[in-house]
Amino acid sequence: MFIIAHATLQDKPYWYSLDRHMPKSEYEPKVRDKRCYILRENEQPIGILRYNLFWDVIPFLTLIFLEDAYHRKGLGSKAMAHWENEMGALGHKMVMTSTQADEKAQFFYRKLGYKDMGCLVMNDPPYEQPLEVFLSKGL
Repeated sequence: MFIIAHATLQDKPYWYSLDRHMPKSEYEPKVRDKRCYILRENEQPIGILRYNLFWDVIPFLTLIFLEDAYHRKGLGSKAMAHWENEMGALGHKMVMTSTQADEKAQFFYRKLGYKDMGCLVMNDPPYEQPLEVFLSKGL
């Protein structure tokens, strides 16, 4: 059975086994504000999802990550639908996300109905990277 639940402080070791980007000091605020989720299959953690608020208003997905064995089984789509439904229930009218132009995630988001809304060039060290593609979806 696939379950999506808000992460707890006890989930921190699992969280950081997958998330290499979020500073450890941000975990407790994310848990407190209910902006991070643990994805479970048969009670075993298999992935994570986190977001923040763009302009302090629009839910912005900053990470969804499933362990390799759970790719291409529809679980990422289920997790996104759960998050989008929860954001809608909170009164939000739109959600956003972004991904690097050289990553396959853009195709996943477009398949879920996300539309391209622009790009960002980050070429100043230490943040230089390929073009960042921003996508949005109305709820």
